[in-house]
Amino acid sequence: MLQVYNTLSRKLELFEPINKNRVLMYVCGPTVYDYSHMGHARTYVAFDVIRRYLRLVGYDVLYVQNITDIDDKIINRALAEGVDWREIVDKYTKDYLEALNKLNIKVDIHPRVSQHINEIIEFIQLLIDKGYAYVSLSGSVYFDVDKFEDYGKLSGLREKSLWDQGEHLKDKKHPYDFALWKAAKPGEPWWESPWGKGRPGWHIECSVMSTKYLGSSFDIHGGGTDLIFPHHENEIAQSEAALGSKPWVKYWLHTGMLVVKGEKMSKSLGNIFALEEAFKKWRPEVIRLWLAKVHYRRVLSFTEDSLHEANKLYERLVNAVSDLKRIASEGVNHRLSDKEIKLLKRLQEIREEFYEAMNQDFNTSLAFSHFLELTSLAFKEIIPRESHTLALKTLQLIDEFNKVFGVLDRQLYESGALINVKELVELIVEVRSMLRKEKRYELTDYIRDRLSQIGVKLYDEKEKTTWRIL
Repeated sequence: MLQVYNTLSRKLELFEPINKNRVLMYVCGPTVYDYSHMGHARTYVAFDVIRRYLRLVGYDVLYVQNITDIDDKIINRALAEGVDWREIVDKYTKDYLEALNKLNIKVDIHPRVSQHINEIIEFIQLLIDKGYAYVSLSGSVYFDVDKFEDYGKLSGLREKSLWDQGEHLKDKKHPYDFALWKAAKPGEPWWESPWGKGRPGWHIECSVMSTKYLGSSFDIHGGGTDLIFPHHENEIAQSEAALGSKPWVKYWLHTGMLVVKGEKMSKSLGNIFALEEAFKKWRPEVIRLWLAKVHYRRVLSFTEDSLHEANKLYERLVNAVSDLKRIASEGVNHRLSDKEIKLLKRLQEIREEFYEAMNQDFNTSLAFSHFLELTSLAFKEIIPRESHTLALKTLQLIDEFNKVFGVLDRQLYESGALINVKELVELIVEVRSMLRKEKRYELTDYIRDRLSQIGVKLYDEKEKTTWRIL
């Protein structure tokens, strides 16, 4: 039975979706004004793992992640570079989508704010009609926080002195009211509305786009812990006020921050590590593994040593798959020994332990320890036996675990790639071996390093070189 930690109730709860076999999930996406970084990837990978596990256990998951393509930060970046704001949006949206693709992250719908302006205006008008919002003298529209009695229930901030959302203080009734619609300023993009020219506030977009695609109430809303207040708190207020659905979202899930030397990785602190640069140093599968194997609620510290360790783990998984595929493709077992039967039973136990871990609030840290135990068992007991049955069952289990971690797709599912390049790699290795005998080490090192860069790992022994595709 799956249990999840609900930020709203501050406790573990049995996961029971609103619709028995379907899960509706929304996660806050990027504001596209700069390159995506490792901090973003922390959240994106975590919720992709959650989506994958829910699908693995039989749920039909509809996953929505927005793209904020109109915002103060985008406008400021465009002004600073002297370009149209849409040029900034297109550039960094492309970077974001390419990063998701490299990290093997799948999202069903990517709604963009600029393509949902009419729905946003209708939602704001509904809040005005219900008495929860007001139009200021400037033509901006604000949510009247005092009209919503439950404000602060997600963050636990119940004191009004803690609610200050300081922008445009002179234009608001209260310092903690927040903007739903911002009146146009000179040089900024704008759209027509009943209150004059302007553009949406930040918080309203997520309420509108999530409910458009998932309905007036849905199962999971996610994001980083830095979004709990004010963003998610404001989403709850405006959504429950407009729609009358309480709770609007059943389960609120939040990822722990990615920190560098104890500080949150963020553009404002200038300590980011862009994914564009990270992909030059580490394979996307290694970055994904490093992020996925840590429990999503834990604060994760970014260090190069931890990524090097993840690279070693990844290579170990790849090597296990390579050896097991070879054994599974050769011959059959007509009889199993008592030891082999005992090993089959242990494989089933590891499988059960993996699911038990994931059912504990998607505890990937514990689940991955069982994944590693499986590979250790493969190297110590299964591969040396050259048992077709054991190799096949172990591969099936690795495939099952990979459906959650998503780092071995190439090795498990693209078998044709190995067949197509095998003879070519063997030829290169043969030529390199001849160069080694001639002691032309600078050239042999170059070949080894270039092959490694394209995912072919060489292992030099005394008189022989073996290789694997990573």
